[in-house]
Amino acid sequence: MFEPLPDDFSYPRLEEDILSYWERNDVFARTQLARKDAEWFNFNEGPPTVNGRPGIHHVFARTIKDAVCRYKTMRGYYVRRQAGWDTHGLPVELSAEKELGLTDKSQIEVLGVDKFNAACRDIVYRNIGQDNGWRTMTRRMGHWLDLDSAYITCTNDYIESVWWALRKFFDKGLIYRGYKVVPQSPTLGTPLSSHELSQNYKEVRDPNVYLKLKLTNSPVAAAEGAFILVWTTTPWTLFANVALAVGPKIEYVIVRNTRVVGERSFDERLVVAESRLYILDGEVEILGRCKGAELVGSAYEQIFTDVELDASAFPDVLHLLPGDFVTTEDGSGVVHLAPAFGQDDFEMSKRFKLPVPQPVTPNGHFTDEIKDFAGRAVKSFTYADHTEEGADRDIVKSLKINDKIYKAAFDYVHSYPHCWRTDNPVIYYARDSWFITSPTYRDRLVELNKQINWHPPEIGEGRFGNWLEEVKEWSISRDRYWGSPLPIWVHEESKDMFAIGSIEELRTGLYEMEDGSLVPVDNSGVEVDLHRPFVDRVVFVRDGKTYRRTREVVDVWFDSGSVPFAQFHYPFENVELFEKAFPADFIAEGIDQTRGWFYTMHNISTALFDQPAYRNVVVNDLVLDKKGQKMSKSKGNTVDPFEVMERFGGDAVRWFLMASSPVHKPKLWNEEDIAKTVIADLFRSFTNTYEFFAMYANLDGYSADDPIVPLDKRAEIDQWIISRLNTVMRDHVTAMDDYDITRACRLVQEFVIEDVSNWYVRRNRRRFWKGEYDEDKRAAYQTLHTVLIRVAEMIAPVAPFLAESIFLRLNSNKEHFTVHCIILQTCDEGLINVDLERRMWQAQHIVSLARSLREKAKIKTRQPLRRILLPVDGPAMRRQLQSVEDIIKEEINVKDVEYVSDDTNIVRRSAKPNFKIIGKKYGDTTQAVAQAIKSLTHDQVRKLEQSSVLALTMGEQTVQIDFEDVEIVSEDIEGWLVASDSGLTVALDTELDDALLREGLAREFVSRVQKIRKDSGFEVTDRISIQYVTDDETSSALETMRSYIVMETLTETLERGEQSEGVDLEMNGRQVNVRVKRV
Repeated sequence: MFEPLPDDFSYPRLEEDILSYWERNDVFARTQLARKDAEWFNFNEGPPTVNGRPGIHHVFARTIKDAVCRYKTMRGYYVRRQAGWDTHGLPVELSAEKELGLTDKSQIEVLGVDKFNAACRDIVYRNIGQDNGWRTMTRRMGHWLDLDSAYITCTNDYIESVWWALRKFFDKGLIYRGYKVVPQSPTLGTPLSSHELSQNYKEVRDPNVYLKLKLTNSPVAAAEGAFILVWTTTPWTLFANVALAVGPKIEYVIVRNTRVVGERSFDERLVVAESRLYILDGEVEILGRCKGAELVGSAYEQIFTDVELDASAFPDVLHLLPGDFVTTEDGSGVVHLAPAFGQDDFEMSKRFKLPVPQPVTPNGHFTDEIKDFAGRAVKSFTYADHTEEGADRDIVKSLKINDKIYKAAFDYVHSYPHCWRTDNPVIYYARDSWFITSPTYRDRLVELNKQINWHPPEIGEGRFGNWLEEVKEWSISRDRYWGSPLPIWVHEESKDMFAIGSIEELRTGLYEMEDGSLVPVDNSGVEVDLHRPFVDRVVFVRDGKTYRRTREVVDVWFDSGSVPFAQFHYPFENVELFEKAFPADFIAEGIDQTRGWFYTMHNISTALFDQPAYRNVVVNDLVLDKKGQKMSKSKGNTVDPFEVMERFGGDAVRWFLMASSPVHKPKLWNEEDIAKTVIADLFRSFTNTYEFFAMYANLDGYSADDPIVPLDKRAEIDQWIISRLNTVMRDHVTAMDDYDITRACRLVQEFVIEDVSNWYVRRNRRRFWKGEYDEDKRAAYQTLHTVLIRVAEMIAPVAPFLAESIFLRLNSNKEHFTVHCIILQTCDEGLINVDLERRMWQAQHIVSLARSLREKAKIKTRQPLRRILLPVDGPAMRRQLQSVEDIIKEEINVKDVEYVSDDTNIVRRSAKPNFKIIGKKYGDTTQAVAQAIKSLTHDQVRKLEQSSVLALTMGEQTVQIDFEDVEIVSEDIEGWLVASDSGLTVALDTELDDALLREGLAREFVSRVQKIRKDSGFEVTDRISIQYVTDDETSSALETMRSYIVMETLTETLERGEQSEGVDLEMNGRQVNVRVKRV
């Protein structure tokens, strides 16, 4: 007995039933246990931020992960699926600040780091178990992960492994502390790494300011006393200006510039790069020229005097200096130098021994040194409870008052980095920070990347590969609280330092008690916690020197980049487990992780193990809204994954995300596509096929244990669908092995809809309907049973619920408790009949073309037509089509098929030039080529269609015309409808005579009676009687087709009545009243 689907069937309800079945029977754990001795396929789960709310993009990435892991399990592998939680860093800190009512980083110190970090820890564990969070979404979408054994990055075990890694870096000389310009998140008061910086660029409109600064003396006599033009987009940095840079090889000019601004007239001498002269307003007279090298040594007036600059200590201060980085692409060809706020500027300060004034705090506000702007934000920042406007506009006003502005606007549009956590602009800021010297092993990073299979390849070669080629030092320290502490202890006076890499080493230190006394860590009575403030209180005394831990915590990306080993608490335990699981065979995340998690894992693994961290990586792009816009709460276009899974089911959402377009391309969210293409077309085709099979199999008592009918004894259509099934199985495995989930899905989708439902089942209905349960009928059941099981297996990785439900209904072997633990059947090449598939493919496409022509002419398929003409290119093609001729005639309802040697007599072809293509391609000869295309004969056009290229002689020149150069125009001959596709052409004779019309009416009558039977709740085997009332002509037509009507409808009596007692029907323009009774 094959259990039918419930009457109130819905996909979300089915999925809840399957979830209950899985949980009740511990199916996931049993699946893992069944594979415990199998070969390993290693998967690393990218840890989600624990307090982030899951979005539809997370469903996207997690579907890829789950699909591959399920598939590999079905291929016989043991797949570790350990979940993980990313628990450190700013997201958690910001949540804690909000809960504790803190609005500024400084308030954390007042509250106490211990209390603050305790609040962070509480948030972490609350969020891990929260309703409608990650755990709920993981369950609902059917993502099998071991959540109960998840690694958690804030545990001592995990942090200890991170410390071990940092100790390795330190001992290799790959970590150092330096004073450098780094990208700083002002609102968080902490530096960012280069990969963090790359994640959030925004288009902004900044100041576009040209300063005029007076040269007080110059080696170039004509320049002395003139004003040099200096361009800046960051007026706030001008307070820290210490010098100007010119390009030594750039040509500069001294000009007389007369202009009118408002009511003021100006007549000034200016110095500017000659190639930038056009930025000047008014009249310009060139007074002299010089190279930048000649201007070097010129002195100028200080812009603002708030910062005191000591010329005796720094002789080059407020002078023009040579800078090879100066260009004339923008600005004036003169760059202002503020060493604390730019990397080139900072390098110049070291080269020329310039001061590095720092009149800005780490949180992006002016110090008290800047009198008129003390406490003002340097850029506009948005906080949780207020917004601060940047000082740039007021600084420009001040410069105008002091007559130091040539011109200024706020119209410079460019891309600028923003903090990926706060969305506020970053500043470049000179400070002490800790760095990993990644460029020292750049070549190895690049070389090992070549061993990774990227899907798609262009990410690995392009975006990721280019990033590695230009790899920067990794700024790993953060001035925050809730994170893995940097395990480096420093003697401040001598700057001597060392790193520790284990709890055992930490225990050798001394713990500083509240009264200042030092006791061994083990005697402190305080539980070891590898967080601040515990580790801050551990000191080491060596050779009479006291070492204290540097206060910073580690970049959270180092935490997640340590997943390959830290999830095992390696090297402190699970050494064999790590060695077996490293490198990972597979990881997957969104494209935003290219310079995030993908990079940090690769970096750390290269430095520590000289191996890539993973062998295969699938990268998915963004999920956009239907209009192609990026989703955001502010736009109101985000998608709630819980809500859409409640409406459509997790399977439908998963299938749409995998099949609608390649995963590496941006995904347009389209609920109509989910409802139609996935649910109405694919899922309904599959479930309807199962329902059809189950209904008749149960009626006939079919059992999977019945004697097998050999394939060569089965009908040709059975042999065909089994051949197609094995072809699809072969191609499906190839696609999944290549991590091409989209292709795998589409192969099965097309097979189920077009081959199984629309062709095999529809063409075989009579075999299932017929009364006797003979060998042919048994063969039909066995064939469809096999197809349904194999389809359930193939869709299982992406649609796990529906696959499970159908599989359990079809499966007679109760040892197979889940489809997800069977060994996926691979194709039997011996069952693939290429010739049969080719012939049936031709029949399917001819039928499809003919049906499209019927729709075009508004002629129903039930209306018979006289003939169809099929052009063939030789005897072989003719024989192929003749072998499926009966199918073609039956499917498109024509009386005869005729063959012609070519299609010259049924369609005329001509060509038009595609000017969009040929204009770019042929240039001056475009018109001549266009005329030649217009002159192409029918035969030439046909040849071009077949071979895609055609050589044309134009005078003495031969030109190759490509298919894309033309637009094909076809004209049908009168009385025929013609269509072509994929090398096939059909011509349909649409002329109707009385006999054809009568038969069409009878077919329509049968269709309407069958609907009445169904609506009346009759069983498919019930016999009926029909009484109809209509006019004489219609009655005569129906009587002519009596035997056909009776046979098709299981009718005992067919009579014409006098009174209308049934249903009024309109059929082909005729009125008929029909009464149907069960006999």
